[in-house]
Amino acid sequence: VRIVEGYRSIERQNELYAQGRTTPGKIVTNAKGGESFHNYRCAVDFVFKKEGYNASKELWETLGTVGEKHDFEWGGRWKKFIDLPHFEMKMGYRLSDFQNGKVDYTKFN
Repeated sequence: VRIVEGYRSIERQNELYAQGRTTPGKIVTNAKGGESFHNYRCAVDFVFKKEGYNASKELWETLGTVGEKHDFEWGGRWKKFIDLPHFEMKMGYRLSDFQNGKVDYTKFN
């Protein structure tokens, strides 16, 4: 696997949010700028080098299980918007904590 996206600027997040809504393409996120853990450097997206995004369910499940063993939340377990490539580590914080500057980033070292 390889990381295809980690940190996203607010502008980049808004571009992705527009995709499939006001610009061509498939919807890939439900998060506007400032609403994604990518914007706070706490999320990464992986892809398989050989299989790409079209990897088998078994490969995604294996990757998700490995990520979860390392305390990542895996988007493949989400109910409303399944996001197989997505992993985030929030260290017990909520999105509102990041948005309001109430995060102790030393926990992430």
